[in-house]
Amino acid sequence: MENQKQTGPEAPIKVSTLNCIDLSNPDIHHSVSLLKQACLDCGFFYVVNHGISQEFMDEVFAQSKKFFHLPLNEKMKVLRSEKHRGYTPLLDEHLDLENQIHGDYKEGYYIGVNVPENDPESEKPFNGCNVWPAYGVLPGWRQTMEKFHHEALEVAKAVARMIALALNLEADFFDKPEILGEPIAILRLLHYEGKISDPLKGIYGAGAHSDFGFITLLATDDVMGLQICRDKEAKPQLWEYVTPMKGAFIVNLGDMLERWSNCIFKSTLHRVLGNGQDRYSIAYFVEPNHDCLVECLPTCKSEENPPKFPPIRCSTYMSQRYRDTHADLNVYNEHQA
Repeated sequence: MENQKQTGPEAPIKVSTLNCIDLSNPDIHHSVSLLKQACLDCGFFYVVNHGISQEFMDEVFAQSKKFFHLPLNEKMKVLRSEKHRGYTPLLDEHLDLENQIHGDYKEGYYIGVNVPENDPESEKPFNGCNVWPAYGVLPGWRQTMEKFHHEALEVAKAVARMIALALNLEADFFDKPEILGEPIAILRLLHYEGKISDPLKGIYGAGAHSDFGFITLLATDDVMGLQICRDKEAKPQLWEYVTPMKGAFIVNLGDMLERWSNCIFKSTLHRVLGNGQDRYSIAYFVEPNHDCLVECLPTCKSEENPPKFPPIRCSTYMSQRYRDTHADLNVYNEHQA
């Protein structure tokens, strides 16, 4: 059953009901069935009992807040690099060029797979060294984030096995070395400042977008803000709030998986509206290896339903999508003078 929520000029906006996948449930067929239903319907679902303790989740959120509470000049010392590591200031990301007058009213922090500069693999666009706040500024911060990055990747791989089964593939299809052997896995801490969004004026916490890649895990605090649009082609678009669920990940499918599955599974438009409260979330984006060739999955094509997209290399696809949505780093040179 879906509730109604009054939100001003766009009201009423529904509160969505999403399927909940319990990763500890021994009845894998039931879980895969729920997941498949969600992937065919809206591309969003909850995942619970995923193996990361509530105590540790709380610690990651606490450490995230400590960083965002630092003075701006301290945060700018770890400004986002060309390899997408480090701090992204307010308005840095512009996700909905058509409807936003500015970038997103959020700040963030990227943490990826750490690849040393002297490693030949560091030449790849999403490989590189992480940047960290000085230990004296935030003791233990790096260790907390590295541990969470590692644990979240295991959750993502467990979800990927269920997605494989839902697509009538072998459970370990995405576990192959050439697919998720060396994934592009990006942790992003997010802070939405307490600004009230106004869609009619083009002001958003995060503009409407679908995620670029394979799958995203999202942990949130208890502040409402995330909305989804089940039908991106609808006019007008109908938006639904996603209710925060303590301890759960909200999982959504990205454009790459929609492409991979020949549009059988859907990536879904979503956005964040600020309501005047500070809001914190933690996103974990998982994509295949840089060199993975994303082409129509064998179970997703037939004579009646031939591939809709040509094959494309993962890194080529992801690099273009990031360039399209992030500010040129040269705009920040004055802060580093």
